[in-house]
Amino acid sequence: MINDRQALILSGLTGVGIFVFGIIGILDNFIVMTILTVMFLSIIINLFYLYHKQQIKKTTNNKNRS
Repeated sequence: MINDRQALILSGLTGVGIFVFGIIGILDNFIVMTILTVMFLSIIINLFYLYHKQQIKKTTNNKNRS
């Protein structure tokens, strides 16, 4: 999916977006909330994907050692 650098950039953009749009007062706008939510969910899904992939890799390595 996305690598660590891209995830860090996406996290920063999400945080800055929430801050800036909150200050401006358009955080209640449906389009803005949708974009920020999609960015947030892509980070969370990527975390679960990488964790699951790492667990499978550990399991495979342990089976190969036996």
